[in-house]
Order: sequence, then C-alpha cells, then structure tokens
Amino acid sequence: MPELAPYAVSALNSRGRRYSDSAPAHRSEFQRDRDRIVHSTAFRRLEYKTQVFVNHEGDLFRTRLTHSLEVAQIARGIARSLQLNEDLAEAISLAHDLGHTPFGHAGQDALNDCMRAHGGFEHNLQSLRTVDLLEERYAAFDGLNLCFETREGIVKHCSLDNARQLGKLGERFLRHTQPSLEAQICNLADEIAYNNHDVDDGLRAGLITLEQLQEVSLFSRHVADVRKVHPDLDGRRLIHETIRRMINTLVCDLIETTRKHIARHKPRDLAEVHLAPPLVAFSDDLYAVQRQLKRFLHIRLYQHYQVLRMASRARRIVSDLFSAFASNPRLLPPQYQVLADGDQVRRVADYIAGMTDRYAVKEHRRLFAVGAEG
Repeated sequence: MPELAPYAVSALNSRGRRYSDSAPAHRSEFQRDRDRIVHSTAFRRLEYKTQVFVNHEGDLFRTRLTHSLEVAQIARGIARSLQLNEDLAEAISLAHDLGHTPFGHAGQDALNDCMRAHGGFEHNLQSLRTVDLLEERYAAFDGLNLCFETREGIVKHCSLDNARQLGKLGERFLRHTQPSLEAQICNLADEIAYNNHDVDDGLRAGLITLEQLQEVSLFSRHVADVRKVHPDLDGRRLIHETIRRMINTLVCDLIETTRKHIARHKPRDLAEVHLAPPLVAFSDDLYAVQRQLKRFLHIRLYQHYQVLRMASRARRIVSDLFSAFASNPRLLPPQYQVLADGDQVRRVADYIAGMTDRYAVKEHRRLFAVGAEG
C-alpha cells in the first residue's frame, strides 16, 4: 500500500473495536474487516437482492452484491489516488448495503411504513445492526466486531433520535462533524456506481432509450465522442464504452476537486478532517451534471410504469409478511421469536430485511397462496 497521508485512517489512529481482539498476523485491521464482511451470511445474501429490478426479471441486471463490488472498486481507486486507506474504503463499500431489504428501495419504504410506530426502518442502521449484532459467526462476540471507522462509514445518514441511541458512533450527527475521508469517498462512489449502472440496466431492460438519454449532457457528450472515434460501433459495446467514460469523468473530477479542498483546508490529521467541512466532492459543474442524471433516472426509469408495477408488488409482499408475523409471531422461525420482554416487532423487521427477493416471494406464497406447501 502507498504511504498514507497524515489525515488518513490507520491502525495507529483507529478507535478500535467494540470487543478486545487479537491483532491480525499478516493483514491490516481493515483487511480483517473486509474479510469478515466477505465471509458473512449477509454478504452472500446480496447476490439475490436487486437494485431496481426484481431478482427473477433477468440474470444480467445488477444485484446488491455486484453493486457493492463495483462501489468497492471505484472507492479503492479514489482512495489510493488520494493516499488514503484503500482497505478501509473497500470494507465500508462491501458492507454498506448489508442491511438492505429485498426488492430494493420499494422493500425498504414498505418496511419503514410498517415500522413507523416502532422507530421506523432505515437500511444504513440495519447494516450496522447486522455487523454489530445479527451475524452469528464468532465464539467471543455477536456480530463481526468491526473497527469503529468501518462501522462509522456504514452509517451514511441518521436521524437525531437514532443518533442519540448510537453512543460514540452517533456523536458526529449530533455535533455536525464529518466522518473519515474514506467514508466520504464511499458515499460518492456509491452514487457514481448506481447512477451509471442503472443507465446500463435500464437500457438493457428496454425501459429507457439512447434517444431519451440525449437529454443528459454527461451521456450525450460521451456518446458523441465515442461515435466520433468509433463510427461503426453500436449496440452493447457503444453503451459500455460510453458508460465507462462517464464513470471515468466523474471519478477524475472527484479526485481533482477533493485534492483542491484538502489543499485549501490543510487538515494535519484525522481529527481536523472531522472538524472540516465535507472535503470529498465533485466540482460545481459535475455536481450539476450528476443531479441532471439523477433527475432523468427518477423520471424515466424509477417512475416507469413497469418499474412501478414491480415496486407495487414488492411493497404488498413486504407489508403482508410484516402483518402476518407481527400479529402472530409463532409463524416466525424459532430463532426470530422473542421472549415476553423482547422487541418482537424489531425481530420481525430483522427477518424480513434479511430475506432475498426470491425467498420473500416464496415465504409470501407459503403463507397466502391456497394449496402452497408450508
């Protein structure tokens, strides 16, 4: 690994783990975090949780697993260019969606509605709950016992009420300070990955067209450049070459803008990063371009009638499952049934959030389809 900047996170300035743990012999603390995440059950489940499209709609659409890998690849490259801790950036990226429900944001919205009277549901906090409590792999502790900085990066945003319940991890939301630069990188690497890859998936599904994408300046500029250099290129190779260049433009702009911010604010150590304004950012021009792309996707893809139909079915499945399990917890597997003083409703949410798309569909069929096997 290249020499780290003095304001990067390292083993020397890390705030450590929740439980005492022996030092790793041949890897860094954050490589250990990455490895624990990759070997977790929640990480494997991401293969069958989708972004926009339901899992069975097609084999080539992004899943939460492929998305997390793509975010990690982008975040590592940015972190290395800025002399930051790329192992930490990778660990945060791989863990950031561990708490996501089946059926993407439609599933999360439905579960949040169901949990509104019980503190709500937010996938960042569920990701933290997964790595802190729900994973059952180690003899000495619940969860994965990740480093503070990895856990901090998982929680991108949080209400003040929830922040007060997170102890030291929630302090930055109450004090309006910033997380590490590595965490800031992962936040924007996530945005770069899902915006551009939703374009790819939307085109593959036939829900948006190349003609419609001419409305987006980032796309129209790059597709014109590709056609100028490769006039005979079309189909999937034209799309891939264009999206590759879009991602590269965003990544390079993010690196250069962040370097300027660091040079202006001159943080001497990690503590000064926390007290500075957000330092990882796009330039004003590219920020506007990104917002234009996001607006396009919201209108043309996420509000497409076929996507809305899938989302409607997904919300109904999640709502039905919640109602059935909350009203009769004995329908739950034994490990999710709580004794009298426990928070049974939260365990219902844990069970549903942990489902893959296809498992949720099967569980719904078992409970509600006449003649289905139990």
